[in-house]
Amino acid sequence: MHALPLDGAMWAKQMQLLPDATYAPTLYSLGDRIESWAAEALALAKGNRLIVVGCSVGGACALEIAALAPDRVAALVLIGTKANRRADPSSHASALEILRVKGLETAWRTMWEPLFSGKAPLSAITEGKRITMLQSIEDVARGVTVFHTRPSRDQLLSTFPRPVIVVTGSDDITPGPQTSARQADLAPHGRLHIIPECGHYVPLERPDVLNAILREVIAERQS
Repeated sequence: MHALPLDGAMWAKQMQLLPDATYAPTLYSLGDRIESWAAEALALAKGNRLIVVGCSVGGACALEIAALAPDRVAALVLIGTKANRRADPSSHASALEILRVKGLETAWRTMWEPLFSGKAPLSAITEGKRITMLQSIEDVARGVTVFHTRPSRDQLLSTFPRPVIVVTGSDDITPGPQTSARQADLAPHGRLHIIPECGHYVPLERPDVLNAILREVIAERQS
């Protein structure tokens, strides 16, 4: 499940880990609530031993999938994800205003480009911007609203009976390593991976490290 303001293309370097059994939907058209995103994304996937991977708001969608169909989820991989939501109407309104008044490129520079590590490859940032600029303002605005209206899922995280792999870049500022560590500790079967010299967009910034983590999770589920 992809992060804002990207789409399913952000997972291009992960799609061959399980060829013909990997789904990376673009979420914006699936509704204006995280519950709708989760239900529609779940309907695309076959099988009952799903490894659900999400980055940022995509991680929130992954948690919602686990809430909706816990028996179908074999493991969760949460990248740069915050299970708890604190209502922040001013940030929500500000993000929508930047998008609709100043445009997508300014929104990218103001809100999302700074989430990359200062040591991120230029190619990762360039790819992030390229994907972003393919989106419509209304789609991204819908994603912002979904992010700001999602339910808190701390309770689910604390009771989920299967592996929860929490991944964060060492340079991520939202939610960051400290919050990620607390979430890994909260999950009964939680594990934490902190990736050095990496920010919020791990699949773009350090795909090699993420792929190694995902291969390990896949191997464990296949054994």
